[in-house]
Amino acid sequence: MNTPEEEHAFVIGFCEVLCPLPPRFVPSPLTGEGDNPREAVSREYHYYLAGRALALFAWLGIVKLIQVVFFK
Repeated sequence: MNTPEEEHAFVIGFCEVLCPLPPRFVPSPLTGEGDNPREAVSREYHYYLAGRALALFAWLGIVKLIQVVFFK
């Protein structure tokens, strides 16, 4: 990840899955440049998906940790 937009898209994807709340928005292609997070996610959608996938693995790790600590 070389640009802030890439990092921002990754963090948004990660946080949307890790936090058990519905996503604030659905990424869609938008035109124009600016600080709108939707634009960053739309341009760097692959980083957004990678963040969501990594958050899924984080949840699996959290579940395994809870299983080991409380149910062993």
